[in-house]
Amino acid sequence: MMEQRLYDYSPIVERGPLRWPGEARVAFYVGLNIEHYRLDRPSTSTFPGTAELVPDPLNYGWRDYGPRVGIWRVIESLDRYGIRASALLNSDVGERYPQIIDAGRAREWAWLAHGRNNSTFHTGLTPDEEFRTLTEIVDTIERATGQRPRGWMGPALTETLNTPEILAGLGLEYVLDWTNDDQPYRLNVPGMLSVPYSVELNDIGLFVSKGMTGPEFVQIVKDQLDRLYADATPESGRVMALALHPFVIGQPFRSRYLDEALDYVVSHPGVWLTTSDEIAAHYARTTERG
Repeated sequence: MMEQRLYDYSPIVERGPLRWPGEARVAFYVGLNIEHYRLDRPSTSTFPGTAELVPDPLNYGWRDYGPRVGIWRVIESLDRYGIRASALLNSDVGERYPQIIDAGRAREWAWLAHGRNNSTFHTGLTPDEEFRTLTEIVDTIERATGQRPRGWMGPALTETLNTPEILAGLGLEYVLDWTNDDQPYRLNVPGMLSVPYSVELNDIGLFVSKGMTGPEFVQIVKDQLDRLYADATPESGRVMALALHPFVIGQPFRSRYLDEALDYVVSHPGVWLTTSDEIAAHYARTTERG
């Protein structure tokens, strides 16, 4: 039986202090997935019935709405509320959608490595193959954005057993794949953290998988923030990640609901509007090593 050895069990009620800047109780960031999908592989689909076809115009076109249209609508919303994205970037994006990279650089987004593309899961690699693959991904993103990624999230949150250690050797500092906490924590890999991300507060899960409506989405965001704020204290901060995909949240009929949700967040007391990079750096700098 394989045991999980990447991190230790740590009940949140037994931890040392975690203080956010300005005595905030909740650190909030938007994980903006900026992805490229291959034409010849099934991927996230709105209609599974055609997902195995090549080409699959129905599902490919649905996903391709994101970089063509949806992301520009999302950028308008983020700008309106003064939120810098934590951009989860496939390395294939830089060559194919350079205008998106330019927009993010102008806004000083944080750039995280998100695999090569979102049709290729990060799995089944030998250590040597993975080292070469991750080196290529990280170097490609650095060339495209001018910033070496500090964080990683695998396509569909995939890793191998060696991923965190290889990433640490490449200079990265944290991963988002292990969505099991409301606070960052140290992995059993020197120099590596886990930072909270969410497969629950995630537009694909809410709108596509569960069929939620726009008003339900807004209420879920409010409930998430209110509860995290209530759980937190000035010495026991929490993290709230809002995971967005432009081909989902960027649809015209959902735009107003993203605005309503973000308006609630930025108007809420005790919220630090930040990026996953800044959360990881603050945690590493201010908490004791355990």
